[in-house]
Amino acid sequence: MRIKKLFLVGLALQLSACASLGVQPWERDLLAKEEMSLSADAVDAGLDDHIYFSKEGTSGGRAFAGGGCGCN
Repeated sequence: MRIKKLFLVGLALQLSACASLGVQPWERDLLAKEEMSLSADAVDAGLDDHIYFSKEGTSGGRAFAGGGCGCN
């Protein structure tokens, strides 16, 4: 019986541990700013995409360094 109570208490603690995750309504104005975007400058992002496409012959996935030719 005691093990069952300890299990239920542990389960309740685990389920309540993630209750405070997420963005609060008063924090959303900070995250909506242009500086907080993954690519703040759309022109630079477009040029990087074009260079990566020209070099690799594919599109997307430019989050890593290096090329298909073995050069970094």
